[in-house]
Amino acid sequence: MSSLSSSYAGLSSSSSSNSSQPTNIDDERQYAGASENSSSSRFAGRSTEELYKSLQAITVPSSSPRATFSNWAKTYFCKPLAVFEPTNVEECAAILELARREGKVVRAVGVGHSPSDLAFTNEFMIRMTRMNKMLEISTEKQYFKAEAGITLEDLHGELARYNLAFSCLGSISEQTLGGIITTATHGTGITFPVICKAVTELQVLLADGSQVVCSRTQNSDIFNATLSGIGATGIILTVTMSVEPAFRLKEYQETLPIEEFVGSMHKLLRSAQHPRFWWFPAAGTVRCCYANRTTEALSPGGNWFYDRLVGYHAIQLLLFGGRFVRSLNIWAGRLAAWLATGKTTIVNQSHRIFNVDCRYPQHTTEWAVPLRNAEACIREFRTWIEGEISDPSGIRPHFPIEVRFSAGDDLWMSPSHSEETCWIGIVQFKPYGFNVPYHKYFAHFEQVVFKHGGRPHWAKAHEMKPDDLRRLYPRFDDFRGVLEKVDPKGMFRNEYVRRHILGEDIDLRVFKPTKSP
Repeated sequence: MSSLSSSYAGLSSSSSSNSSQPTNIDDERQYAGASENSSSSRFAGRSTEELYKSLQAITVPSSSPRATFSNWAKTYFCKPLAVFEPTNVEECAAILELARREGKVVRAVGVGHSPSDLAFTNEFMIRMTRMNKMLEISTEKQYFKAEAGITLEDLHGELARYNLAFSCLGSISEQTLGGIITTATHGTGITFPVICKAVTELQVLLADGSQVVCSRTQNSDIFNATLSGIGATGIILTVTMSVEPAFRLKEYQETLPIEEFVGSMHKLLRSAQHPRFWWFPAAGTVRCCYANRTTEALSPGGNWFYDRLVGYHAIQLLLFGGRFVRSLNIWAGRLAAWLATGKTTIVNQSHRIFNVDCRYPQHTTEWAVPLRNAEACIREFRTWIEGEISDPSGIRPHFPIEVRFSAGDDLWMSPSHSEETCWIGIVQFKPYGFNVPYHKYFAHFEQVVFKHGGRPHWAKAHEMKPDDLRRLYPRFDDFRGVLEKVDPKGMFRNEYVRRHILGEDIDLRVFKPTKSP
């Protein structure tokens, strides 16, 4: 039999996903799901060469640009041994059977928006984006069931047809449903938990090829380990989630001095259902955004000249210049803060208020700090960062520093586990895709937030190892125990999982194309 590399040399992708209408449970039609009892035994009579041939139609040719995978920020890259784009459960099971025979790691991925190497592998990669159908939906019972590869953007459209919407969302909707489930993606609002808390049932394909349906009452250990489980338990096939009737949000914005914000933060964060704060260190101000549900007419606002020509293009040009003349970064920050001054009010559909323009590719990190420690944490970081700005040789941070909040939850590996949480995120933009210094800035930030009990966002790069995580997550060993049970041979243990969950000595920069400043 030919070697693995030569076996995939001529494979091409030719099949396409079939469109289908979701089942409306209100019409009493039922979805016929795949059997839970599938296993590798159904491949017992097929040779490995036959498996290769059966997967040709869903394998990306090695010469295709899609054979190389990168995240949105273009900070990590990999070229896996094979990239598959399955359209159904049977194809996923065949990939796992081939991986078992070849002893390969398998990584299921979405669109690669996570700004880390969370999704990366040099072995087998499964892109789930063609498993993207809505399967069930109920206006009356306020839930949906969809394949894990569907994007949030597509889900918004599907849900709107039934007058439904997510209760809370993060800053973007480009991610897949499976992606937000495995990373505990969050929005903002002290009474709103991370998004995956709304999941009521999962269908997961395990390493042995069996399918399992899990929930809080059925296979609960797998359910708890899969929610915010960084893709380490298996391939999430379908997700069932609670939603609510569609709603509009009215967002009021104002600018406050940083000292006033910090002093009244605990009052401000409870003054709206969905507060969000943007701190501009160079200007010493915070843009405060307060969003609440409303029945008022749409009034989206926006100004092309200030929002796009100046707010996007002029600032990016200044940031590019700041790579050579560092003081320009300060002026870019002050210009961005000035553009955001004044009091404004907008009304729009909920997801259009929740989502924001991320502007440019960026290095970013975000940590979840217990709310009880948030004020002290922000004050300490503010003292350091203002000292750097005033120092002629100090760093020149980009902007803004985003501050959001979430309710505590009982999810094993959620950064908001058992704590009301303040999420603090920082960025260093990559103007026109060019790299910028960020290591010193990020390193000190992480020292401060860790000191105050912070937990890293799972989608972001960090340096936490098992001993650190064990102190931060009381159910960490339960999580590892489930991984040993469902994946004893480590099929789903890519470099990220091996580094952070198992403690193996794997360089954080293994998928970096070049040395970063």
